[in-house]
Amino acid sequence: MNIGLIIVGDEILSGKRQDKHLPKVIELLGARGLSLSWARYVGDDRPRITADLQHAFGSGDLVFSCGGIGATPDDHTRQCAAAAAGVELQLHPQARELILDRMRDVAAEQGQAFEPERPDNLHRLNMGVFPAGARILPNPYNKIPGFSLGHVHFVPGFPVMAWPMIEWVLDQQYAHLHRSERVLERSVIVFGAMEATLTPLMEDIERQFLGIKVFSLPSVDHPHWGRHIELGVKGAGDGVAAFAALIQGLERVGAKLGPELVR
Repeated sequence: MNIGLIIVGDEILSGKRQDKHLPKVIELLGARGLSLSWARYVGDDRPRITADLQHAFGSGDLVFSCGGIGATPDDHTRQCAAAAAGVELQLHPQARELILDRMRDVAAEQGQAFEPERPDNLHRLNMGVFPAGARILPNPYNKIPGFSLGHVHFVPGFPVMAWPMIEWVLDQQYAHLHRSERVLERSVIVFGAMEATLTPLMEDIERQFLGIKVFSLPSVDHPHWGRHIELGVKGAGDGVAAFAALIQGLERVGAKLGPELVR
């Protein structure tokens, strides 16, 4: 199962806020022997969000969508999810109770009477209006839930809420995907070589070792190594043997090798 990530919000695309979700999701997946297959950023534009969610629903991938599930005018993800899935929006009964519990807690913390019929409290119930058929995602931070529809899981944009919710999904619903072994990357710094001359060797390694990918990361102005290529292998196959074969191939063509790296 491929794993994707959608990050929603004008504030990311405008640079007002730095995205923290992408590196954190990569970290959470890596701790479980998993990896991210794709990621998309999209602004607060309903047609674009809907199109990306249609792709997500149709892909069969495990997808996390971060942001835009609140109840302010610039939050569109819940509506777009319903449109993309072709279903109606409705107040989820369990979400309603969780939101009421949260409002009751806040009133108690502030020493005020709980007034569920007050206009602002009624508006807060919109945060529990989800696409028909949605399942609740628990939010350990403040009880306001996210939701799942198929293999697409919708969480808030706030990291303090989103990240524990993503972990819960991975551990409670996809534990069968976890791998006990960690997939490592092994690479070597190659000086003075051109990618075109190394391509046949890269292709040969991938033919020899099933499940291994060879990667090439050229740099022209590295502060320590200057112009070089970081050449390496990664994947679920025999990475140790593949890397040894890569080193042997580089030595055969007389490449000047620098330090080896393991990630």
